[in-house]
Amino acid sequence: MENRYDKMVYRRCGRSGLRLPALTLGTWHNFGEDRSYESCRDLLCAAFDNGITQFDCANNYGPPAGAAEEMLGRVLGRELKSHRDELIVTTKAGYYMWPGPYGEWGSRKNLLASLDQSLRRMNLDYVDIYYHHRPDPDTPLEESMQALADAVHAGKALYVGISNYSAEDTARAADLLRGMGVPLLISQARYSMFNRLFEQKEQAVLLEKQVGAIAFCPLAEGLLTNKYFHGVPEDSRAAGKSVFLSRETAQGMYVEVAKKLDAIAGARGQSLAQMALAWALHNPAMTSLSIGASRVSQLMDNLRALDRLDFSAEELAAIDKILLNVPPFY
Repeated sequence: MENRYDKMVYRRCGRSGLRLPALTLGTWHNFGEDRSYESCRDLLCAAFDNGITQFDCANNYGPPAGAAEEMLGRVLGRELKSHRDELIVTTKAGYYMWPGPYGEWGSRKNLLASLDQSLRRMNLDYVDIYYHHRPDPDTPLEESMQALADAVHAGKALYVGISNYSAEDTARAADLLRGMGVPLLISQARYSMFNRLFEQKEQAVLLEKQVGAIAFCPLAEGLLTNKYFHGVPEDSRAAGKSVFLSRETAQGMYVEVAKKLDAIAGARGQSLAQMALAWALHNPAMTSLSIGASRVSQLMDNLRALDRLDFSAEELAAIDKILLNVPPFY
C-alpha cells in the first residue's frame, strides 16, 4: 500500500536516530500453533499496510514456546520478504525456554544461545531490537549487558533493550551499555490506566537517560474495553486459561471503573479502548504501545486511537479522579 506511512505517527526512540510507530503489533497472544497461518498473515499484513512497522516477539511466545517466532518468520519470508528493510523485528530472552541451567534468566550463555535460536526460527540474519526479558537476580548485570552489547557487535542485533526492569536497574543498565559503546535504546514496561506504577520511578529515569519506552498490556488484558460490560463472553480471555485475567476480575471493580472511563471516551468520540491507547501515548516518556489483536477488525479499531491523541486538562483531571485509589492490575 503506497500511502501506508501517511497513516501512522512515528516517534523518535530516546536519543537514537530510530523512529518507531506509535502502535506496535505484539505477538504474545494469537500467534501460536492454535492459530492458522492465514489469520496471522492477515494481521501482520494489515498492520504493515497501515504503517505499523514494528512487530514485537519473544522466544517463549506461543503456544508452544517458539511458535510465535516461527509464525512471524514464515510471514516475513513469504508475504513481507521484500519489505525487510522497512520493518523493525524484535525478540526477547530471559524466561524459561529449555531444560537445564542455561534455558532461562540472564547469563551470557542463555542470552546468546537464545538469540541464535530465535534467528533460526525466524530465518533472519539479525533482529532490529534484542531485549533482556527480565532481570536475573543471580547474574551480575554487567554480564547480561555485555551479552547484549556483544550481540550488536556480532551483527545479530541492531539495538538492545530491557523489559520488566526496576528503575534502579534500568539506570545501571543504561550506564553500563553506554560504557560498552552500545546505548540502551528502549525499555518495555507494563503500563495502562489500570497500572500506573511506571510513572512513579522508571519514567523519570528513562527521560533523564534519554531512553525510549514501549508499553505492553496498554488495554489491561481487555479490561479497558467494553468486552466485559455485560458479563464474560465464553470466547474471551477471562473465560479461558489466562494466567492474569479471571472471571472474577472481569466482573468486579475494574469493570465498574471502566464504565466510568467509557463515558469520557464517548464524549471524546472514541471507544474506551481508543481513549486508553491515546492516554498511554500522552505520557511524555512513551514511544510506542505494543497491542495485541485476534482479528483485523480489532486492529483497525485500535488504529483509530491515533485520530485523537490530545487531551484537555479537564479530561485528564476527570480521568485521574476516576483512577484514584484503583489498585494496579497485576
